[in-house]
Amino acid sequence: MKTINIAIDGPAGAGKSSVAREVASQLGFVYVDTGALYRAIALFSADYPTTKAFLDDLEVSCHLELKYFAGTQCIFLNGDNVTDKIRTPEISMKASEVSALPKVREFLLETQKDIAKEYNVIMDGRDIGTVVLPDADLKIYLTASAEERASRRYLELEDKPDAPSYEQLLEEIQQRDYNDIHRAVSPLHRAKDAVIIDTTNMGFHEVCEEILNLAEKRLELE
Repeated sequence: MKTINIAIDGPAGAGKSSVAREVASQLGFVYVDTGALYRAIALFSADYPTTKAFLDDLEVSCHLELKYFAGTQCIFLNGDNVTDKIRTPEISMKASEVSALPKVREFLLETQKDIAKEYNVIMDGRDIGTVVLPDADLKIYLTASAEERASRRYLELEDKPDAPSYEQLLEEIQQRDYNDIHRAVSPLHRAKDAVIIDTTNMGFHEVCEEILNLAEKRLELE
């Protein structure tokens, strides 16, 4: 039986993960946060002195698992739950770097494809609709202005110790955008058949509702 796949792409901080998670929950689909996979590899790479040493050891020593607890995705690196450890600005920037490496993308590509073959999924990332799931039943390109994305991230982190400033977050987001768009392998860009949703002036539930409506119309879901 053919599975149903929904691909959500877009720049860092556009709300892809939170929106995809909520829509997947409402549709009864499996949510796959591909960004978490790259973040976990970034965390794995931090123990290596050089990129070459990390890549040489990747297939042998890096074991990733996605597990779901009460509908929430958790990522395990070599048996350890690193779901919280990978959500730091440092790991975010490192993830942008490692995601540009062909060997890393090849390492994760088949894993992502296999999940989509087995389950009805909503998968979000940078190249889901263009590379990972080019035949996805519905493709969304979720975006927002860099200023709005930095503001959202600032509100998430402002109460934490050593929280970065808005200006720092804006600079990091702009740098990540540049890195993702200009990388040689699988750069960030909108699939030709993707629906663009600009969330700059939209609320969370409004975005979710729009995607749910698209899914119902395009996929004839009941």
